[in-house]
Amino acid sequence: MTGIVLPAGAGRRLLTRAQEVTFKATGAQGSAVSVFEVVVPPGFDVGAHVHNNSQEFFYVLEGELDLLAFEPVDRAGDDWSGWQSRDGDRVVRAGVGSCVFVPEGTPHAFRNATDKLARMLFQSYPSPDHEQYFEEIAQIWSAGAAVDPAAVTEMRSRYDVDQITPLRYEPPTLLDAASSVTLRPNGRE
Repeated sequence: MTGIVLPAGAGRRLLTRAQEVTFKATGAQGSAVSVFEVVVPPGFDVGAHVHNNSQEFFYVLEGELDLLAFEPVDRAGDDWSGWQSRDGDRVVRAGVGSCVFVPEGTPHAFRNATDKLARMLFQSYPSPDHEQYFEEIAQIWSAGAAVDPAAVTEMRSRYDVDQITPLRYEPPTLLDAASSVTLRPNGRE
């Protein structure tokens, strides 16, 4: 049996206008857990969502991310930043070295609300579900100027993603409002 040794920066990389994902360990390489390095640009918000059949782990390597990993008292609205759990849990601004484990069925989200890039190590179980998700979302994002909301909704249903609040990418440095993208839970912009 042979393991995987990768130098810094190595791995298959997917680039979109909203994220950079580098595959580190995959199902095709024999890993039961998919491992990625993810660069999260300023203004990116994955939106609150739930996976009913998978677990995730995030570890902040660089920058800061707002993190959510609890069932809120109320899931209403398009913004998860003010949510609170029955036990008083709130969204956390997480810096380098912070981590979060997300059990299946737990609403979770991350957002880069700063003006600097953030980078995280992201693990998802079981593989290869998130590997395939990232490959398809990259294809959808690169298909043209507008994101096809129906394609996003259909893809999410196949990969156990129950979107609660919209995915948003609103770069703070862009003056052109047409460049920002918001995908609602139903997949509509």
